[in-house]
Amino acid sequence: MARYITKRVLRSLITMFIIITILFALLRLMPVEGYFENYDKMSSTQIQVKLQALGVTAPLPTQLVRFYKQVLHGDLGESNVYRKGVAITEIIAEKIPVSLELGLISLCLALALGLPLGVLMARSTRTRFKLGTVFIVLVQAMPSAVYHILIQFLGSQTYIGKDILGLPMLFDAANPKSYILPVISLSIGNIAYYAMWLRRYMVDESNKDYIRLARAKGVPNGKISFRHVFRNAFVPLVQYIPNSILFTLMGSLYVESLYSVPGMGGLLVTAIKRQDNTLVQALVLIYAVISILGL
Repeated sequence: MARYITKRVLRSLITMFIIITILFALLRLMPVEGYFENYDKMSSTQIQVKLQALGVTAPLPTQLVRFYKQVLHGDLGESNVYRKGVAITEIIAEKIPVSLELGLISLCLALALGLPLGVLMARSTRTRFKLGTVFIVLVQAMPSAVYHILIQFLGSQTYIGKDILGLPMLFDAANPKSYILPVISLSIGNIAYYAMWLRRYMVDESNKDYIRLARAKGVPNGKISFRHVFRNAFVPLVQYIPNSILFTLMGSLYVESLYSVPGMGGLLVTAIKRQDNTLVQALVLIYAVISILGL
């Protein structure tokens, strides 16, 4: 076990090193405008002095070693455009709680709806099974951007001249209703995922010998389903929950931008648009770490 853990940790560290190195090198090939708030108004001398102060003019290996030292000390640098002179760790500390809140709420909703759906699909009639299958196939086959836009459009419309849904199209932390559409958008993929795999595990479990023996002894089906089948089928599904938390945070990139949520996803999109190279570098590093932890 210790050997397996050590192997996984070493593999993760090597993967992280490769990702960070490639990212660092690619960002150094980008235009230098991303290091300045008012690049158009600066002279060539001022630009050169600023680049030397940032250490960008040094050889790439020297810059990379310096960057690794800063990261190991918890220093991700300062924003050059988004919030000039403000430490990136301070900016991220303001954004992470918003993304975590939405991510955890959506995860709870996914568990609350996905697990019962999986149980119903495993136990119910063929018609209900088909309806559940159609939902899962649509969610899995359709690009997430498509159903995110559909959810936003349909959920924010009024029907029959009345404000039946009419939910806010953009996020507002002071308005609880504005949480509904982003949470649904983030959770719908996990709902289909949990339902699909729980049904599969329950069907596999229900065909095992100890279940046949319980039925032969006259144990009620409800007791068999929940005390034995569901309990044992849920065990392999538990290992995916931590990964779901991490990947939900990553999936918030598009959703947060779509609903103008002031979280990590929206921050990365804004940093890319404004060409804040240092901030983009730090955020991609964080998302790379999240991806590696989720594997």
